[in-house]
Amino acid sequence: MTRVGTLIGTGQEKSHRLIQSEVHGYALTTVAAGALIAILYWGRVVFITTIIAVIIALILEPFVGILVRVRIPRPLATLMVGAIAALALYFAGLAAYNQLSGLARDVPAFKDNLSGFITRVQDRIQSIEDTTSHLLVPARKTAPIPPPEPPPRRGARRTRKEAAPAVAPVPTLGPDGLPLVPIPEVRIHEDKSPIANYIYARLGTVYEFILMASFVPFLVYFMLSWRDHIYRSFLRFFEGADRVAASRSLEGVAEMARAFVAGNFLIGVFLAAVSWAAFAIIHIPYPFLIGLLSGFLSLVPYVGMPLAVIPPVLSALAGGEHGSVILFAFGVVLILHLTAMNVLYPKIVGARVHLNPLVVTFSLMFWGFLWDAAGLLLAIPITAGIKAVCDNVAGLRPYGRFLGD
Repeated sequence: MTRVGTLIGTGQEKSHRLIQSEVHGYALTTVAAGALIAILYWGRVVFITTIIAVIIALILEPFVGILVRVRIPRPLATLMVGAIAALALYFAGLAAYNQLSGLARDVPAFKDNLSGFITRVQDRIQSIEDTTSHLLVPARKTAPIPPPEPPPRRGARRTRKEAAPAVAPVPTLGPDGLPLVPIPEVRIHEDKSPIANYIYARLGTVYEFILMASFVPFLVYFMLSWRDHIYRSFLRFFEGADRVAASRSLEGVAEMARAFVAGNFLIGVFLAAVSWAAFAIIHIPYPFLIGLLSGFLSLVPYVGMPLAVIPPVLSALAGGEHGSVILFAFGVVLILHLTAMNVLYPKIVGARVHLNPLVVTFSLMFWGFLWDAAGLLLAIPITAGIKAVCDNVAGLRPYGRFLGD
């Protein structure tokens, strides 16, 4: 009996230690996750800048590789590809600036057209409300209006308040016996508009954005020019099978990033070009700018359709177009959005980025909370990159299957 009791006590002690070790492991994991989230939040400017630079470098790497195969040194090839990309961005920005300049000149006319449209809508709504209330609410009986009081007769005795003479106020005297003169209150009026207040309140954020954006070209250049050295040095951290898994993970992340960003860019260019042509045919003001905005806004997850409709509808209303033009523009945006999301997106992007809708929604919520608008833009490529790593590491493959579709 003593030996049996000893064995039972030993088993209970082992199970108790096992539970303690499991709880300890869960606690460490929770603390590490909290610390990681805090680091991601407080260092978000650095992380966002680095991730954007990595994505741009992955997109430009195939073009640099083509020039390297032609026996052009990698630093020179990187410089040439970067210059071409910068020129493309410059001409696109110049075209958008010309459209915005013309839009600024026509703002007064657009404002009048929008004011007239809003007034007509308000009048129509008020007319409907009046008609409905007249039909549903019975007419109320109004009380008779009392006759006006007759004017007082001439020579009648006045009341005490009317007959009492006006008494001049007694001035307040100072120590020297002279009356004190009241000094008017002087109010300092700050001549700042709400836009100026908004800019002043966010000067620090704008400064951080400009500072970090200035690092992106340099990061992209060094990532591309030192690509072979960085790749070999990174793989030296691993040995044997781990090195093979790390190499496959890097290739998977690079392939996913190129497919996602380049695929979205190509689809956005296609939507913008078709929208531009359609809006120019129906004479919507500034079709290039409106088509560009509508085409790329259509790619925003979940809310792309309503966002893509706003620019052409507002432009048509501001230009004083008829209702048929607005309906045609709405139909064009609807057809293009459905075509892109159901035909183009699965073939170009979905074949490389396999994420289920629940994970996409949660990633948008999580990264949007941490990094605001930048988090919403980077949520899907970050999550897809994590899945690419999980798919190539044996111990993390169950997590990759959980993230997948």
